[in-house]
Amino acid sequence: PGPVQFNLFELLALSLTYVCVTTQPCFFFPSQVGGVCKLTTESSLRRCKTPDGKICSGRGKCDCGICICEARDPGKFYGPRCECHDWVCQFETYAVLYFTLDRGYCDCGICECDEGWFGDACQFQEECNLPSKKSKELCKNPQGVVCSNRGTCHCGSCMCENEDNRGLVTGRFCECDDSDCLDEDTGEVCGGHGQCYCGNCYCAAGWHGDKCEFQCDISPWESKRRCTSPDGKICSNRGSCVCGECNCYDVDPSGDWGDIHGDTCECDERNCHATYDRYTDDFCSGNGQCNCGRCDCKEGWAGKKCEHPVSCSLSLESSVKKCRGKSNLPCFGRGQCQCGQCTCFPPGDSRVHGKNCECDDRQCEGIGGEVCGGHGYCSCGRCICEKGWFGKLCQFPRSCDMSDTESKELCETSDGVICSGKGSCHCGKCICSPQDWWVSGEYCECDDRECDKHDGLTCTGNGLCNCGNCECWDGWTGNACEIWMGTEY
Repeated sequence: PGPVQFNLFELLALSLTYVCVTTQPCFFFPSQVGGVCKLTTESSLRRCKTPDGKICSGRGKCDCGICICEARDPGKFYGPRCECHDWVCQFETYAVLYFTLDRGYCDCGICECDEGWFGDACQFQEECNLPSKKSKELCKNPQGVVCSNRGTCHCGSCMCENEDNRGLVTGRFCECDDSDCLDEDTGEVCGGHGQCYCGNCYCAAGWHGDKCEFQCDISPWESKRRCTSPDGKICSNRGSCVCGECNCYDVDPSGDWGDIHGDTCECDERNCHATYDRYTDDFCSGNGQCNCGRCDCKEGWAGKKCEHPVSCSLSLESSVKKCRGKSNLPCFGRGQCQCGQCTCFPPGDSRVHGKNCECDDRQCEGIGGEVCGGHGYCSCGRCICEKGWFGKLCQFPRSCDMSDTESKELCETSDGVICSGKGSCHCGKCICSPQDWWVSGEYCECDDRECDKHDGLTCTGNGLCNCGNCECWDGWTGNACEIWMGTEY
């Protein structure tokens, strides 16, 4: 059969994707005959070179004048010289990454916006129906400053000021300074080998360092192979892989040696901690030794955490069942179960009480520590509100002195939706849907399922979930408030 015919578009697409490996004459590349390149090395590289002198933009290899682009995570590079990568179209807002917010499409790293929208990520609306006061409220950062004094407010969204047109001031409230990502030698963001999010570089595969300045001397595939743990996970999902070596996450904020170790982070000493061990430096309830995340109990003790005395008249199962009560966890995850009896922790804190430590009156406190908003009292972790008030923390007045229109204006988000479509508006405040327990925030914009858990409890029961982040009570720290920093008992 004769050679396969292609139109110009098909030829270009194929030349960017395939390398001819057939023994038959190759018709994909005009510069190749019979699989042999007719170009000199110099001529080949010249065709692959970008205006700044890089071969295939530093993101691929040159094969007979054709750039073969690398597939990297996140996103893929493409284009005649691998100059395009759509992951720069990402935009950070509400701690979530979106691609052009579904208001346009990404074309070689640049957002092409739909009609009625503009901005680097199509985040700004040309026509605004929000009242000026409401718009400014939505632009205030947690400290109450509009756009962090680094931008202007447009329809509830911040337009950050970037005089040098490099876009280094970013973030929902212009709170991020991406100049920290600039490579001191080249002046490029993350050395041209990564993406900057709020002052931190996230490197492309094969690169590492604070500014993505170091290249790995082994292939990404070999690096991944070396970091793969026996269960098939990269660094056991407990660390990051850098050039074939696992950097295990250090969960100890004091800077001491971390609880996670091993060549592939396969050992997690946290598995040896009983809930109440957090109040001491003990492992295995103080009754055993931890060996790569497993407890070897001393004589006279039994259980996964060596928590059960063999001398107890109850079996381990009966003891745990007695301590559970109506919870899935012994002592509701707030105390120590020993021979069917619960000792609530921390000792001396009267807010945690009950036969099975079922009452946690800390749940009645707001972020500022006020009990039931000052409009009620706490009964076993629940607020009993005074007359005229309601809500989980008695934060809503039953009577309202503003009109329905005024109220709804205060409950509208920047896109004009009342309470993000996840709640109802009462007297200018959003009441989030009680059926969806995870919905929270001033405008019901938060998802509390994003709060870290430990021992099956959100924020380990030692803090409050505030818009996807754990706000820990005194004495506790960690992403899930799992680490006790207070007095040892």
